[in-house]
Amino acid sequence: MSAPDPSKLLIVDDLPENLRALDALIRDEQRQVYQALSGEEALSLMLEHEFALAILDVQMPGMDGFELAELMRATSRTRNIPIVFVSAAGRELNYAFKGYETGAVDFLYKPLDPDAVRSKVNVFVTLDQQRREMRRQMEALEQSRREQEILLQELNATQAELQRSLRMRDEFMSLVAHELRTPLNTLFLEVQMRSLQLKRGNLPAFNAEQTGNMIKRDERQIKSMIRLIDDMLDVSRMKSGTLSIRPARVELMALLERVVNDLSLQAAAAGCTVALRPHDAVEGFWDEFRIEQVVVNLLTNALRYGGGGEVEVSVHLEDCGTRGHAVRIDVRDHGKGIAPDFIERIFEPYERGARSGEPKGLGLGLYISRQLATSHGGQLTVSSVAGQGATFSLTLPCMEAATVASA
Repeated sequence: MSAPDPSKLLIVDDLPENLRALDALIRDEQRQVYQALSGEEALSLMLEHEFALAILDVQMPGMDGFELAELMRATSRTRNIPIVFVSAAGRELNYAFKGYETGAVDFLYKPLDPDAVRSKVNVFVTLDQQRREMRRQMEALEQSRREQEILLQELNATQAELQRSLRMRDEFMSLVAHELRTPLNTLFLEVQMRSLQLKRGNLPAFNAEQTGNMIKRDERQIKSMIRLIDDMLDVSRMKSGTLSIRPARVELMALLERVVNDLSLQAAAAGCTVALRPHDAVEGFWDEFRIEQVVVNLLTNALRYGGGGEVEVSVHLEDCGTRGHAVRIDVRDHGKGIAPDFIERIFEPYERGARSGEPKGLGLGLYISRQLATSHGGQLTVSSVAGQGATFSLTLPCMEAATVASA
């Protein structure tokens, strides 16, 4: 435990030799003694320091001890400093009575009794040390209370986050079971039907055309399960920081044309059309597989929630100043849009049903897409007006920003 700070004492007398004598009498290593030759100098010191005791000479030219005491009692900063008056005047002048009236705690007559002076000073130094120790303890208690309050808030936040995580885990397991059960049930029913046909010897049911249709149905269900599993694996890799990005030169318009063409059957099944607005070729250094994954996610969402209207895909070049160029891919649908409260929530993992329509999947697509955009140094944002659809914008930096003129 560190030693307490020394107590501060103030002695006021217009005679330097009196100050030196009193200083020598009361000074020790636990005290700091300040000297003042006038009331004005004493007030100045009181405004700078917190004193345990002030010993004032009564008879001083200019401002005497009584006047100084009255000024001290009138100021909040100095009001509580204990005052001991010292006087060489005779007792018949009744200075002691006046001194007590001005708030003094004691009155001493010269010549001073050294033992009496030291004893009185010791009392006030002890009181000062106790008072400051109590204040330190109160401050420590208050600091401890604040720390405990912060800790309690952190614990409550952690508990709330843990409960949220547990809810998300339970919801996630339920979603996984539901989403995997659908294609598995379909496959199971297909197998049962084929087994029944074989038991009945109905071999015509397995002609080339029928077998080809069976294989296509099986492929669709298997791909659906693989897609769900891949999404879960991607989220796990992102959270552990092990998702790898392998950039290479990519021609963006060719990628978009391929994706739009691949989704044409899905668009027709949803009663939609996908229109890719023409644009000159754009090259950049990205992970082609991951960028395609993002675009597929955005288009799939647009087809799901677009209300059967046209889905527009457009490309825009942006000048980023000293950072070079960037390309922005906009995917716009004409559905009912996104409620303002859900604008950011749709990018959280396992968030579904934020837009009108029956929610499907695990709610990971937009979360994964935004993380992939960030991994490329880009961003994925959305703007929406109620009743007018939504526009998702994927912005990617062109590392060697260049537009290649179409042939």
